[in-house]
Amino acid sequence: MAPPDEGAGAAAGGARRRWVRRETLLGLALGQFVSLLITATGFASSELARRGINAPTSQSLLNYILLAVAYGGVLLYRRQPLTIKWYYYLILGIIDVEANYIVVKSYQYTSLTSVMLLDCWSIPCVIVLTWVFLKTKYGLRKFLGVGVCVVGLILVVFSDVHASDRAKGPNPLKGDLFVILGSMLYACSNVTEEFVIKKSNRVELMAMLGLFGAIVSGIQISILERKELHSITWTSGAVLPFVGFAVAMFLFYSTVPIILKICGATMLNLSLLTSDMWAVLICIFAYHEKVDWIYFVAFAATAGGIVLYSYKGSNEVEETAQVAGASDEHGKDRDEEAGTRNPV
Repeated sequence: MAPPDEGAGAAAGGARRRWVRRETLLGLALGQFVSLLITATGFASSELARRGINAPTSQSLLNYILLAVAYGGVLLYRRQPLTIKWYYYLILGIIDVEANYIVVKSYQYTSLTSVMLLDCWSIPCVIVLTWVFLKTKYGLRKFLGVGVCVVGLILVVFSDVHASDRAKGPNPLKGDLFVILGSMLYACSNVTEEFVIKKSNRVELMAMLGLFGAIVSGIQISILERKELHSITWTSGAVLPFVGFAVAMFLFYSTVPIILKICGATMLNLSLLTSDMWAVLICIFAYHEKVDWIYFVAFAATAGGIVLYSYKGSNEVEETAQVAGASDEHGKDRDEEAGTRNPV
């Protein structure tokens, strides 16, 4: 019979492993939730474009304001000092705003097919950045999962080419370079957020990102989109997509830090690959459009790649459980320290 302390340790280890498995499932579910949110923002942007409204920075401004007000209010209520210097958040805000702007802008120059394919460039960028700066370890199964996901998205591109002849856009090279640059900025933004969320907390990250994102967006709008905003006729058909886009982005930004803390930036970017597939399913059931059968194969491949990437072996589960336990102890120490400084 095992000594009591060994039995307790085994029970604790088993509980931690079960917690890690639940955490993995939660990460998968949240990944698809944010993927659906991105799909919603795509439909909102398409509706605005259909109405001749081209103001990508203005679309994001309301989201940043919502983040600043909601999370900034909580941050002020807690009266806790910033755990990370403010200028890091300023840099993150600039990167995030410009990433959104550049990718949306690329649609004016190149085809949707090219954007979908080249947007995958964010995945290897994230892997390299997390490996270099965050010391994230990637095994063969992780790379295999990434490869399966990318194959799934390439199948979508081939399906688009097979289904119809698409215009390549007025300046494909310029548009493709925009997508590549935007994907690199997205990767930098995601990895920076992953670093911040593991050093700080979600409320501080969202509050400061919202604050500086709103400031940067406001400056950029005054320079680039002022005339466009004056020319818009603000009917309900124009206002509703703007509001819908902002709400979806607010929920997206609020959920992303949770995924980054659970699964990391690579898993987030892999999950977002399914947004194109969700868009196809919505078109089928909501708009009764016909799509190529390759889409369904691509969806299955991408989903399988995400599951393969997120699967943890016994060694990984044990290591993650130990890290989680250490993080919990660290969090308790910080809470106790905060309680000592700010007694109720």
